[in-house]
Amino acid sequence: MTHISMTVDGVRYDDDVEPRTLLVHHLRDKLGKIGTVVGCDTSNCGACTVLMGGNSVKSCTVLAVQASGMDITTVEGLAGRDGEMHPVQQAFHETHALQCGYCTPGMIMSAVDLLAENPDPTDAEIRDGLEGNLCRCTGYQNIVKAVREAGETMRTARHATPETASAHATRDEVTT
Repeated sequence: MTHISMTVDGVRYDDDVEPRTLLVHHLRDKLGKIGTVVGCDTSNCGACTVLMGGNSVKSCTVLAVQASGMDITTVEGLAGRDGEMHPVQQAFHETHALQCGYCTPGMIMSAVDLLAENPDPTDAEIRDGLEGNLCRCTGYQNIVKAVREAGETMRTARHATPETASAHATRDEVTT
C-alpha cells in the first residue's frame, strides 16, 4: 500500500492505495465520486475526464499515486456550494446536449478546460477541443452549441464586475 493525499472538489483526502489503482477507480470506489464514469478503461472515450491541476485528464490513464498532492475537480465539484450549476452544466441542460448522458461528465470537464484556455472558441475549435471524448448517441451538434453558449455566459459574467452590477441595479431602481 502507498499513502497518498489529494484534494478532490475542495476536500483533502488521505488514503492508502494499491500502487496499481487507477485514479478513476479511487475516485469512484473510495471517494464516492460516481459522476466520474468508467466508459472503456482504454482512454478512448473520455467519459472519465476530470481536471487535475486545472487540466483535463482521462482518469483511467492516471494512477492514484500519480495524483498525490494534486487538486482534482470532478463533475460533482463544478456546482457552486449553493447547488447552482456551473455555466457549462447549465448550458448542457438548457440545450439538451445529452442523450443517454454517459459521456456527459467527461464532455463537461473537457469543455471547462477548453473554455479556460479559450473563452471564445469557434465551432471548429470546440470540436477539436472535445476530440478525445466520444458520444455514442451522436449528440455533437447540441454539445457544440452548449459549449458555445457556456462560453458566452462565462464571458458575460467576467465583464459584469461588482461596480457595473451595482450601477445597473441603481439605474433599475431609479426607473421603476
